[in-house]
Amino acid sequence: MNETHITVVGNVVGDPRRARLATGSVTNFRMASTARRFDGDAKDFVDASTLWIDVACWGDLGGNVAHSVSKGDPVIVQGTIATDSWETDAGRRSAAKIKATSVGLNLARGWAEFHKPTRSSPSADATAEESPADPLDPGDQPFGDLADRSTDYLEASVTLHQENADDVVAEQGLEPAR
Repeated sequence: MNETHITVVGNVVGDPRRARLATGSVTNFRMASTARRFDGDAKDFVDASTLWIDVACWGDLGGNVAHSVSKGDPVIVQGTIATDSWETDAGRRSAAKIKATSVGLNLARGWAEFHKPTRSSPSADATAEESPADPLDPGDQPFGDLADRSTDYLEASVTLHQENADDVVAEQGLEPAR
């Protein structure tokens, strides 16, 4: 069976909604992607048409999206696109929907922190759904002792792009490679 894969860059237009169904849990949200083009007459970029599309995120992806994404966030969604159809009093209706395989914040528009969910050891109930861990407290060090060793952003330290391999070898008291 052929599936149509798609990547859409846009903004979340409503808070994600999480639902638990007999077939699993799903998080749904709607997003908008507005094309921009350069208008030679106005000598400026102008908005073109907007694509409005629903996104369904199943399983662990849905849980992570529910904890990470909110209305207004710039996102990049990748998945397969299909058409949902249903009957109403006014007749048959349809809408395009993406079944997401990955969702990410668009880091061209801002920065984010990534937190891996903690996983418990396998239990007798293999169907139990695990949820992402709560975000770290501000006092926690998510990188352990790596935070203590990293000095490339501390005041009065040399940044990495100003050092060369010989400087690092000399600083650490190592023998140069021959």
